[in-house]
Amino acid sequence: MNRRRFAKIAATSTLGAALSPASFSATPQVAKKSRSLTVHVFSKHLQFLDYEEMAQAAKEIGFDGVELTVRPHGHVEPKNVARDLPKAIDTIRSQGLEATMMATGINNATDPINIEVLNTASKLGIKYYRLAYYRLTGEEETSWQKTMDGFKDKFHSLGELNRKLGLHGAYQNHAGSYVGAYLPEIAYLLEGADSNWLGCQYDIRHATVDGGTAWPRGLQWVRHHIRTIVIKDFKWGEVNGKPWPINVPLGSGVVDFVGYFKQLRKYAIHPQVSMHFEFDLGGAEHGEREITWTKDAVFEALRTDLQRLHSLWEASASA
Repeated sequence: MNRRRFAKIAATSTLGAALSPASFSATPQVAKKSRSLTVHVFSKHLQFLDYEEMAQAAKEIGFDGVELTVRPHGHVEPKNVARDLPKAIDTIRSQGLEATMMATGINNATDPINIEVLNTASKLGIKYYRLAYYRLTGEEETSWQKTMDGFKDKFHSLGELNRKLGLHGAYQNHAGSYVGAYLPEIAYLLEGADSNWLGCQYDIRHATVDGGTAWPRGLQWVRHHIRTIVIKDFKWGEVNGKPWPINVPLGSGVVDFVGYFKQLRKYAIHPQVSMHFEFDLGGAEHGEREITWTKDAVFEALRTDLQRLHSLWEASASA
């Protein structure tokens, strides 16, 4: 069973039934017309700041919360999670911000450090986390289903641990060679999963890169498992003589945000938002500890994108 065959038969297979609304015990929050988004800054872009400076900046810019990087080279190193995660969470909340999301390097439930990270996060009131990716090397093409089933076993084992800890783990669709760039692969991983504990952190930028104008089909596949989303934009450019997606400030690229938000409203999805900034920010876009831009210049760029996001969300209510 290869990807092409899977895409052809999935709509009439048990996967289609597994992703029907009746299969899920959790109902997404209703996206009311006038309800604003709850937006968390992805702390990768503020890793040039310590916890206190990061929290103060997030509040002053206007974010509702912070999605912490709790992964190697992140704001919190996994090996130091018991010591540092409480400090980071307390500092964020001291500014009146939400601290319920984190991005991790976790994609299995067997590594002792992974278990410690999730246990600690659960005790501190974190509710949502992003998983690390699975990868296909290309050598598995003739045994795609067998390879995916191995990933699926790991994924569902995490779901069981999440159930015990009260956590929702979400897999981001990421363009390129990652499992899930092709959205039906994430739908396959989610087959039979309880949406309370496992989901997709849907990324419209990556969905548009690899799905083009067909991105609504991918959204439809995973819509019942969406609790968190990623926001960022891009345009098509050229790198080394080849077409390539170039990250740009929100609203200046090709992503149809109004159309996307209309779809979220249609499906009654009102997600927690992780906002990413991967255009040039003097190194902050890559999570550098030392940046070439001034702090104020970075903050202003983030503020401009945040304001644009809220404007696009409101525009989608009447479009």
